[in-house]
Amino acid sequence: MAATSLVPATAGRTTAAGRLRANGPVLHPRVVAVATAGSCVAHVGLAASGHHGAWLSVLMLALAAVCVPCTVHIWRHSRVAALHQVTAAAVAMAAVHAVLLLAAGGAGHAHGGQPSSSAVVDSGSTDLLLVVALELGTALLAATLVARLRRLRP
Repeated sequence: MAATSLVPATAGRTTAAGRLRANGPVLHPRVVAVATAGSCVAHVGLAASGHHGAWLSVLMLALAAVCVPCTVHIWRHSRVAALHQVTAAAVAMAAVHAVLLLAAGGAGHAHGGQPSSSAVVDSGSTDLLLVVALELGTALLAATLVARLRRLRP
């Protein structure tokens, strides 16, 4: 991966207090990196739980393995290429989970085989909806960081 950074090389340095970069944001890249790392941990945890079948567990482990290098690049250097990959992956995952949510019958399920007029929300649908929201939040964080870095370009 040819990782590029819009922030000058000196911007990757921090002070003794570890809070300040010469020409770039500090907190924003760290939040994006932590959100991405959290997604990696969640995928590994779900794969280890064994609730999704072997092929889906392998797929989740592969996704986590692909995301770890991006997390490191974002944390250390605010690499734009890594931010683009995180944004694209998060939007794709949000779309996949939204399709799964809709395929599962939307927000409700039936009790006792009878359709429910109250559309009781089950925990699986709630979980999928939360995943969609978290993925879209991660994509938004990464995209806004790219915009900030572009404004800092000399």
